[in-house]
Amino acid sequence: MKTFYKLTLLALIFNFQLGSAQQTPAAKQSQPIAITGATAHIGDGTIIENSILVFKDGKLTTVADSAMTKIDLSGMEVIDASGKHVYPGFIAPNSTLGLVEIDAVRATDDDSELGSWNPHIRSLIAYNAESKIVESMRPNGVLIGQITPRGGRISGTSSVVQFDAWNWEDAAIKVDDGIHMSWPNSFSRGRWWLGEDPAMKVNEDYDKQVTEIQSYFNASKAYENGDTKTINLPYAAVAGLFDGSKTLYIEVNDEKGITDAIHFANSENVKAMVIVGGYEAYKVADLLAKNNIPVLLNRVHSRPNAADDDYDLPFKLAKLLTDKGVMVALQADGQMERMNTRNLPFYAGTTVAYGLTKAQALQLITLNPAKILGIDKDYGSLEVGKSATLFISEGDALDMRTNILSRAFIDGRDLSLETHQTELWKRYSKKYSAKK
Repeated sequence: MKTFYKLTLLALIFNFQLGSAQQTPAAKQSQPIAITGATAHIGDGTIIENSILVFKDGKLTTVADSAMTKIDLSGMEVIDASGKHVYPGFIAPNSTLGLVEIDAVRATDDDSELGSWNPHIRSLIAYNAESKIVESMRPNGVLIGQITPRGGRISGTSSVVQFDAWNWEDAAIKVDDGIHMSWPNSFSRGRWWLGEDPAMKVNEDYDKQVTEIQSYFNASKAYENGDTKTINLPYAAVAGLFDGSKTLYIEVNDEKGITDAIHFANSENVKAMVIVGGYEAYKVADLLAKNNIPVLLNRVHSRPNAADDDYDLPFKLAKLLTDKGVMVALQADGQMERMNTRNLPFYAGTTVAYGLTKAQALQLITLNPAKILGIDKDYGSLEVGKSATLFISEGDALDMRTNILSRAFIDGRDLSLETHQTELWKRYSKKYSAKK
């Protein structure tokens, strides 16, 4: 009977969550729009203090200093953004947004598959465009994400989406952009809850686990070079890593693991790879720069992993790597990852306090991830010919006190910034203001 009541309660919670759908996706841009007077943060390090931006049919047609450019604004919707700031939409790589809605309800959890070798598993078809968590990203300027599977040695294939869509087909920006793999740990801790010694110890199976990865890649190459009449979906999916159509994302944090992962990718002729996590990447920054390998850094707002690490190491990792010429972008993987993704701009803001300029910090969540994900032709910066995926903020978007959006656009479509959370904020602000 207790089990029955628990299941009933979970069902009610689930139905309540689904009962209030997210905002209706915005309609296609119908007329040209001009934003005037704002400080435009281009995303490539350039800032235009008194700008004019014009976009038509979802594409930017003008990005200029308004004092140097005269444009006939008749027939346009003109947004006076004097004293405000305009930014390219922020990009969240390596995210499970839209794959899990309620952690405690198994039916809404679809971020991993059974088994260890799943390169053919496509996260895109599991993406829930009507997720209320996805919706809550937009008021902070996070408008694009790389939807990434989890679990196993090879988790599956990610895709890049925009966060205002009816379904996954509408959301897709870049389909099947990369394959995600977890590199074996060189060291491990004992499971204290089973009475094991919790101290760090060498992973005695490390070499065996690396050999398994090499064997899998060799088998996939043999399949591609042989008779493919009998289809093997996992092996076929890996082929994109060798012809350059997919990027290999390797999740690894320790110095030895990062070094071994780079040598592995080079020996297997993988055309493009990215380090995900990269906690000790600063120790091999020269090797990363030499091989032109970007890093998707772990969450900035975290504690050091080791007792002898600098207390502020997670905060200054972006600075250490950037100074060495490594391309860096920020991600939010970790505990409560999906909810914390909305804090992406504030992670970038923290790196400013630890050495980066604001222009460099902005690149960590705009142009750099766009380049890493291979979507920089259309997204990541405010440039003529690119998508009008941008937002207007009342102040500095990297500061949680002033990141207050008044308008946001994806491909020129005027988004609703209302969410379940903004509705609750209005409700309770009225309640407590009434008490005063």
